[in-house]
Amino acid sequence: MTIRILIADDEALLRMAFSTVLEAQPDMAPVGEAADGMQAVRLARELRPDVVLMDVRMPGTDGIEATRQVIRVSPPSRVLILTTFDLDEYAFAGLGAGASGFLLKNTRPEELLTAIRGVAAGDAVVSPRITRRLLEHLRPRLPDGSGTERDERLSRLSAREREVLVQVGRGLSNTEIAATLYLAEATVKSHLGRILQKLGLRDRIQAVVFAYESRLVRPA
Repeated sequence: MTIRILIADDEALLRMAFSTVLEAQPDMAPVGEAADGMQAVRLARELRPDVVLMDVRMPGTDGIEATRQVIRVSPPSRVLILTTFDLDEYAFAGLGAGASGFLLKNTRPEELLTAIRGVAAGDAVVSPRITRRLLEHLRPRLPDGSGTERDERLSRLSAREREVLVQVGRGLSNTEIAATLYLAEATVKSHLGRILQKLGLRDRIQAVVFAYESRLVRPA
């Protein structure tokens, strides 16, 4: 399948550079370019891209607010935020707005392409450091696991799906989960896809937060 991508950045040269890299991929197609947040929202509504590459700092509506609106007007679209600055506040705000990934603009092209494919497939693209900091940020409002009441949505999962969700909540990659549960990596990906669908979650990061909020996994 071809991944349809919308590029949102206020720098024309960067948009051209991203487009050139994407056009060289047999499984990717840039379908539009936006120079600001509002244009990104409008084009997302019209084009329904699979992935939106979203700059954080743009004139008018910034990338965080644009992400929030894109998720609303084009629910199937996944947003991958790109920024020059490795700041927790951008990562937290972007993930809170519904983004599925967070990358620096100086990321190597092959890493960007891998991230786009991952986000399009339903994975979250967030560095381990950001994941740890996100959980630390959320810790004050996470249950401590001492209660007995759990989210009723857990009943929608099979026993194996719960096992996979526990490992996702502990921060393991698909490869690590496969080794831990003696499964094929493709099987883990299939389980994760069904977990997201059954729980109504967008991506892996939301699954991690759900695992803690539902008391399936306790904060360390």
